[in-house]
Amino acid sequence: MITVLLVDDQHLVRSGFRMILEGEDDIEVVGEGVDGIEAVRLAKLRRPAVVLMDIQMPNMDGLEATAAVTALTDPPKVIILTTFEQDDYVFSALRNGASGFVLKNAPPEQLIAAVRVVAADESLLAPSVTRRIIEEFARRPSITPTPALADPLTDRELEVLKLVSQGLSNVELATQLFVGEATVKTHVSNVLLKLGVRDRVQAVVWAYEHGVIRPGGMILGDESGGMSLGG
Repeated sequence: MITVLLVDDQHLVRSGFRMILEGEDDIEVVGEGVDGIEAVRLAKLRRPAVVLMDIQMPNMDGLEATAAVTALTDPPKVIILTTFEQDDYVFSALRNGASGFVLKNAPPEQLIAAVRVVAADESLLAPSVTRRIIEEFARRPSITPTPALADPLTDRELEVLKLVSQGLSNVELATQLFVGEATVKTHVSNVLLKLGVRDRVQAVVWAYEHGVIRPGGMILGDESGGMSLGG
């Protein structure tokens, strides 16, 4: 059972999402909050697997609440609820630990799929968001060189990081790499462990911020250019 906490200052929004989610046999809504303060309190109390978090709320907004919730011991995954894919929200939320975004006007099946994807430890990073992350870092005048990792990524792990940065799921990764899904999960787990990040979204952000992946180009250290990002 996937446990979900709903956080939004609009009662009708919470009620609508509750009705959609509780129509599924594998999802249970375990609480509702009206602001970021309640989000943190209920996340500690109810220990949900996933938090659906609005951004614009009174007392404490969703960005600050996301940082607080994802800093908890054994934290839940946070999906940001937003009306518009605004760049400042996207980057702030990702850096604060969000695992993905869902537009409030998205079809019910997208909301349900988002909860399941994030609960399965596959970050919800839509291609449109991935593209804007690349564009954002491409506009920056310089990229901080990556520090040496205590346990460097293998060539295969670098390839996995590149594909994760394109927003591919585990199933798509397995198809692309001609390996089983269990092997993909092992590679992804190793990448996250070595980078010291929590999930796939944070791995993408880390890779760009530390210059491991060059915007529109290749992974550092790959002189052949064969590791270039698609799109």
